[in-house]
Amino acid sequence: MSTNLDDINRAVVEMADDKFLVDPYMNWATGENIPIVEDFGIDLKTVETRPWPRMGVDGCFAHLIGRGDFLAIYVLDIPPGGKTAPQQFMFEEVFYVIDGHGSTTVETYDGRTHSFEWGPKSLFALPLNCKYQHFNGSGSERARIYSCNNAPLVINLYRNNDFVFDNGAKFPERESENDYFAGDGELIPKMPGRHMWETNFVPALDTFELQKWDKRGGGSSNIMFSLADGTMHAHCSEMPVGTYKKGHRHGADFHVMCCTGQGYSILWYEFEKDLVRVDWDHGVVFAPPDQMFHQHFNTSPEPARYLAIAMGSLRYPMLAEKKRVWLGMDVDVNVGGNQIEYEDQHPEVHKMFLEALAQNGAKSNMAKLIDESEYRDDPALAKALAD
Repeated sequence: MSTNLDDINRAVVEMADDKFLVDPYMNWATGENIPIVEDFGIDLKTVETRPWPRMGVDGCFAHLIGRGDFLAIYVLDIPPGGKTAPQQFMFEEVFYVIDGHGSTTVETYDGRTHSFEWGPKSLFALPLNCKYQHFNGSGSERARIYSCNNAPLVINLYRNNDFVFDNGAKFPERESENDYFAGDGELIPKMPGRHMWETNFVPALDTFELQKWDKRGGGSSNIMFSLADGTMHAHCSEMPVGTYKKGHRHGADFHVMCCTGQGYSILWYEFEKDLVRVDWDHGVVFAPPDQMFHQHFNTSPEPARYLAIAMGSLRYPMLAEKKRVWLGMDVDVNVGGNQIEYEDQHPEVHKMFLEALAQNGAKSNMAKLIDESEYRDDPALAKALAD
C-alpha cells in the first residue's frame, strides 16, 4: 500500500464496512439524510441546508479536514417565525449565531424554564443533556446558527442512540445558581492568554471586552470562555488593524471562525512545499490539522476577531495534549513551546502580508515589531507601509 496520506485515507474509506474500521458517528450523520459538506475551509453563510426531521428545520453537517476525532459542526436554518423541534442529548454543544434574531428556551434539571434572546454574533452553550428549543424571532427573515459539538466522541464511544438521544440523566452540578442565561458572567483572572470568562451566554462576541495578550504578537488580545461548565473550549481573539499573530501549532480539532473583519491564514508543515492559504471573512471556518503550523493575518480596515472552539477546556483539559497547549501556546518552539517568534518566521511571511495589505489599500502597523525598511524599495510593497 502506498504511504501517501491521501492514498491511505482513500483506502480506509474503501475498506470500511460493518465489521472493519467502523465509524458510528459518520454512519449516524449519513443516516440523517442532510447534506454533509467536507472541506479544508467552509463558508457557513452559504452552505446548502435541507429538511432535517430530527431538528424540525433545515440543516447540514460541515466537516472540516482538520477537525480531528472529537468534534463536528452542524448548521441550522430556522425559517421566519419558525422553531426547532425540542431537543435533548448527551453531547455538548457551543452555538454561534451567524445571522438572524431569536431565542432559546432551556429546561434545567429542576424543571424550571429559562429563555434568552440572541442575535448576530451571539455565543452560547447549554448544560449537558438539558431539554431545549430554538425560536426565530423574526417574521420575515431566517435565522442561521451553528453548533460545534462533541457528538463524534460521544456517539463513537457509546454506539447506542437511546443512550445519546433518549437519556433522562441530569447534571445539576453543571447548572450555576448565577443568571448565566442572561449574559451575566464572572472574570476568572489567571495570566495573559488564559483569563477566563465563565458564563452560558455572550450576547455579542464582536463587542465583548478582551484582555491584552502581547506575547501572541501584534497587539493581540483574547478571552477564554468557560461555557456551561463544559469540557468544550472556546476563546475569542482579536488582531488590531494592520497586524498579525505569530505562527503556532497544536493538535487537531480547533475550529477557527472569523467574527469581524477579513483576512487570511496560512498553514504549513514545510513552508516551501505545502503552504495552504485560507481567506476569510465572517462565517468562514477552518480547522488546522494536527501539529500543522498556522498564522492569522488581518488585512481589513477594522480589527479582526475570530472564535476558536475545541475539545478540552482550560478548566477541564481532558487530554494531556491540551494541557501542554494551554501551558505552552505562547512559548517559543526553540525552548519546547508551540510558537514561532517574528524573528524566526519564514522571510516570505511578512512580504505576503504587505502584498495583501497593498491590494486592500491598507497599511501595516507592524513596524514596532518587525524591521520593514527592506521593503521600501519595492513600490508595490511600499504602498502598505506607514509613512
